[in-house]
Amino acid sequence: MADLTIRELRTTLLEIPWPNDPWLAHHPLGAMRDLVVVEVVTASGLTGMGYLHLLNLPLRHSIAACLREAMAPRIIGRDATAVEAIWQDLWRSTITGGRGGVTMMAQSAIDIALWDVVGKAAGLPLHRLWGHHRSEIPIYGSGCFRGSRGDGMIAKARHFVAQGYKAIKMQVAHIGDVRTDIDNVRRMRDALGPDIEIMIDVNMGWSADVAIQAGRAFEEFSPYWLEEPVLPDDYAGYLRCAEMLDMRVVGGETHFGRADLKPFLQNPRLPILQPDPMRGGLTELRKIATVADTWGITIAPHLFPELNVHLLASIPNASWAEQMGLLDDLWVSHPVIANGMITAPETPGHGLAFKPEVLADFRLR
Repeated sequence: MADLTIRELRTTLLEIPWPNDPWLAHHPLGAMRDLVVVEVVTASGLTGMGYLHLLNLPLRHSIAACLREAMAPRIIGRDATAVEAIWQDLWRSTITGGRGGVTMMAQSAIDIALWDVVGKAAGLPLHRLWGHHRSEIPIYGSGCFRGSRGDGMIAKARHFVAQGYKAIKMQVAHIGDVRTDIDNVRRMRDALGPDIEIMIDVNMGWSADVAIQAGRAFEEFSPYWLEEPVLPDDYAGYLRCAEMLDMRVVGGETHFGRADLKPFLQNPRLPILQPDPMRGGLTELRKIATVADTWGITIAPHLFPELNVHLLASIPNASWAEQMGLLDDLWVSHPVIANGMITAPETPGHGLAFKPEVLADFRLR
């Protein structure tokens, strides 16, 4: 077997322009795409890659410093297959200043890279390494951005439907008032008809009472779910919404690991959780999925379908992948999406690699 002793942890910061894609217009995700790329290099030369897309978070240098100062010294010389031991050590060693935020995001990038090493060494894609369940997972078209207003959201939804998607997600709150949001949802349902699922994303824009008021009005239009209605720490507000509305209330993308999701797992009133691989890595997502399955909760991870497809293809309680197309132009290849389904790839590891010109042309350090 190849020597998988970790010899180096490389960190690369990327600042990449958005592609010239009219369907990404009016997004709220910053002027550039800020990425942190981590490579775990082993003694045999086998290298695993992890990445974070920071969306609009100005934290790339903070995360790079955390990787360099707090984490690289703790993993150099260890066996890359000790994924769980490394996760626990990084979490415990930063616990007094971490438990989330920058430290959790930094160790998540390492965790993704470690699993890539393990999969490559085994010659297996991660979904088969973890115990394959199915190859195709439903995927919804996301990114009907509120900034494009009602007409723009409808146009993008129709664009998704024309590509074969059976479900789309639109945004509400933050712009305009609740009456405008209700009208936008009504118009979306009228435009798409009864057979396309409509997810609604609040992006933490309301208090529980406003979310309940709006949600009751939305129910007439048969939405599939109401996502992140309140701030992540307002667990009582989440549960009030779930109790008072005759629709799915979902969330989890802004929560860090099992600890942050524990109130939802102890009170399983959210039928779908949406953990983010930047907030715990693949190790933590797998644990969340297992505990959730115990309580009849399904998993629809936040963004990153090119990575999350491996989790979804390996668990029995997968519900949806999310496609926003934010990074599609950067990969040498990425999973196939067709007819509203994403297919798990058979390339060892996670199967992702940035195009050489991306790493060469947009590197900050």
